[in-house]
Amino acid sequence: MDNLKLANLLFPEIDKTPEYYENKYPLRALPEGARVTRFAPSPTGFLHLGGLFAATVAARTARASKGIFYLRIEDTDKKREVEGGISGIISGLKHFGIVPDEGRISESEDKGDYGPYRQSERREIYRTYAKELVKNGLAYPCFCTEEALAALREQQAEEPIKGYFGKWAQCRNLSLEHIEQNLAAGKPWTLRLRSQGDMEKKIIIDDFIRGKIEMPANVMDIVLLKQDGIPTYHFAHCVDDHLMRSTHIVRGDEWIASVPVHIELFEACGFKVPKYAHIAPIMKEETDEAGNVTGKRKLSKRKDPEASVTYYAEVGYPAESVNEYLLTLANSNFEDWRRANPSAALEQFPFNLKKMSASGALFDLAKLKDISKNVISRFSAQKVYEAVLAWAQQYDAQLYSLLAADADFAVKIFHIDRTGKKPRKDIAKWDEVKAYYAYFFPALYENSFEIPENIAPEDACAILEAYREVYDSADDKDAWFAKIKELCAPLGFTPNVKEFKQNPQAFKGHVGDVSGIIRIAVTGRRNTPDLCSIMALLGQEEVNRRITQMIEKLS
Repeated sequence: MDNLKLANLLFPEIDKTPEYYENKYPLRALPEGARVTRFAPSPTGFLHLGGLFAATVAARTARASKGIFYLRIEDTDKKREVEGGISGIISGLKHFGIVPDEGRISESEDKGDYGPYRQSERREIYRTYAKELVKNGLAYPCFCTEEALAALREQQAEEPIKGYFGKWAQCRNLSLEHIEQNLAAGKPWTLRLRSQGDMEKKIIIDDFIRGKIEMPANVMDIVLLKQDGIPTYHFAHCVDDHLMRSTHIVRGDEWIASVPVHIELFEACGFKVPKYAHIAPIMKEETDEAGNVTGKRKLSKRKDPEASVTYYAEVGYPAESVNEYLLTLANSNFEDWRRANPSAALEQFPFNLKKMSASGALFDLAKLKDISKNVISRFSAQKVYEAVLAWAQQYDAQLYSLLAADADFAVKIFHIDRTGKKPRKDIAKWDEVKAYYAYFFPALYENSFEIPENIAPEDACAILEAYREVYDSADDKDAWFAKIKELCAPLGFTPNVKEFKQNPQAFKGHVGDVSGIIRIAVTGRRNTPDLCSIMALLGQEEVNRRITQMIEKLS
């Protein structure tokens, strides 16, 4: 067959050659060992946590080697594309601090010299390489209808290997004359790879995460261009990763089965095959009604709200917390590194693809909360205030108005117990702030005045009446606590906890019980940050008002 004639017949509008694009997108001038990675999502829905995980791994792989990380939008499936999908991906990545070095930066803009970074804008490039494959006898038009392909599948029902290949590839050996007749008749066609694969051969890849993987070589004449001329994922990603000079392909392990096809495509096009790193999916435990673990499954878009990255913004997990949690899933040595470097920036962590697990990481919301408490405990009061204010502006109008009304007061609230070697770790996400700090705001404050069972109401009243007489908001912590201790003996309590433990029958309680009653009166809680600091912020008048209110309630 005259392959050149066939190529011109199929692609008469294509006048460029692969050499044109090879020159337009030259090898990148990067340091030796630098890795070029990408995140290449489809704008068919929200950014999934698994997508954020893959983007995190790809970005850190590039950054750790002083390479390039770029964002490519794979939008060839127009039927499933959602409005604003690209913007959602870009803003979702940005929220978590992932800003690509190049790629798509908005619905309509690119940054970088290797674009367009949106596949729907690269039609001519794909068709140029498709034409070259036809010229080289490595691709051919297929005129099979859906009915013909369905009939083929029925015929293969008992076959060990199914698909469009070998004797089953009905259009593989059509004559040029036959092809010309079909085209003249206006028959729709797809372009298929003329596979050179051998069923008896195996391919071996050295996956960065999974090690050596042996698989049968590809023999299928897969579709490269669909009837509308749009490339399939297989063909488009091959051309794009070559021309954008990707060195390492980080993607989900659902693509492992396609590796033989992709390697054959790279080789058929004359491209260098990139390195692969296939990430296992993030898993979630399944439980029965009694809470017993019954198995594992993939984190699901349909079943799990935490599958969408918008969930973390809505409930107020700081991006830093989510990033830190993802790194615990990504590298087995991260937690040891964090313990040794408690205040180091995440960028300092020596990320390594080879330290990723080949089995699916287990998503654990409780662990995320613990990590987030640690992360937030390292924030300054000012940073907490700004983050909570920004969150509340979007998700809680009442909290926003309370915080914005007196910024200085709010910062002082968040400053309590934040300094020192062991800062409190009470808050995991911003939607907990309102309830946790409600006692600072009269509009939110409610007190049931429930006292511990070991303290009689009359003793609680006596404590509060005596304390109201001596309290001074100007007292420092030592003077404040000294006054509480001085109240103990006259009221039948001991200022010495150890003494109470040795002889509990001799006392009504100890100094902790006395301060506990004051804490309940002022905050309505049995456990709070430093009570002296809380009372100093509330002020003499408000503290006295609350103490008096509890006395009246108990009386």
